[in-house]
Amino acid sequence: MAENDDDGAAVEELLGIRLGYLLKHAQLRLAERAGPALAPFGLDARELAVLALLAAGHPLSQVEAARRLGVDRTTMVALVDVLEGKELVERRRSKKDRRRNVVELTELGKRVLADAEDARESAEREFLAPLGAKDAARLVEALRVLIRTPNSP
Repeated sequence: MAENDDDGAAVEELLGIRLGYLLKHAQLRLAERAGPALAPFGLDARELAVLALLAAGHPLSQVEAARRLGVDRTTMVALVDVLEGKELVERRRSKKDRRRNVVELTELGKRVLADAEDARESAEREFLAPLGAKDAARLVEALRVLIRTPNSP
């Protein structure tokens, strides 16, 4: 067992300075906390993201929601199918454009979203707690900057 621990420490020492390794493993640790926090609501993180997006503004089509979340259409259709099966969302014809379907939260979806968001936020706070409030806020802001900055060719 000590040999495995030594191997693990050596790998961490070698790769622990690589940003990709650090981000990947931080995301995995966060998922280890968020998954169980969302389980009582019958949701995973991707489904929660769809609900949050749909609650954030005017009704969206599946195509618009997919674009905003950065997922392909097929994946979005599958996510909406699952959420519709759980009675958290419903598809309707757009009042503005009858050729278009929009996806909206049901009343149950709104309640589940509120409770699941509380659980997600709590899991994130626990995950970030070792950094302290100030460093946690800096990390979140730094990540926001990185994902908002356009890629250079």
